Amino acid sequence: HCNFEFDLCGWKQDENDDFDWNLRTSSTRKMGTGPATDHTLQEPSGHYIFIKSSFLQLPGQKARISSPVLSRRNKDCKVCGGVVLSGILFYYHMFGAHIGSLIVYQRTTAKHEKILFNLTGNQGNFWQHKALILAGDGDEDFQVVFEGVAGKGPKDGIALDDLTLSREC
Repeated sequence: HCNFEFDLCGWKQDENDDFDWNLRTSSTRKMGTGPATDHTLQEPSGHYIFIKSSFLQLPGQKARISSPVLSRRNKDCKVCGGVVLSGILFYYHMFGAHIGSLIVYQRTTAKHEKILFNLTGNQGNFWQHKALILAGDGDEDFQVVFEGVAGKGPKDGIALDDLTLSREC
C-alpha cells in the first residue's frame, strides 16, 4: 500500500517518458489545480502524486511511474481457476476542461504492456476509486505502470493516491 505521505514507496519514475509525476500536497498547490485535499488524510497537508498540464509540457506528452517488480511465484498468492490473480486498487482525481488521459498498464519484465484502464477527460472535482484485476497464466514477473498524458489546459491535472496491490481474487 502506498499513500505517498512519506515517499514514493518504491514506485519509480520511468526514464523513457517526457516528464515526472510529482509528490505534493494541496496546501502547496497553485489555485485551481489539483484536488483540495489528498485522499488518505482528506486534509490539505496530505500527500499524493500529480501531473499538471502546463506550458512546459506539450499536449500528448507522457509521465510514467511504475511499481516495484511483482512476482507470481509468491506462495501466498491465491489461485482461482488455475490462473494466479491479483489486483490493484487506487484513487484518482481528474479535473479540468482540457484534461488529458490516465492509462494503467501491466508490463512484463520482457517489456510487453497490456492496457488495463484508459480514461480521458474531466471526471469531476472529487476522488474516485478503481479496482483492476492483474491476471496472468505464467510465472513471469511484472509491474504496474501509471501513465499520465498531458492535456491542453494549463490548470488541468491528474492526481493519484492510495495505491494498493492485493493478492485477493
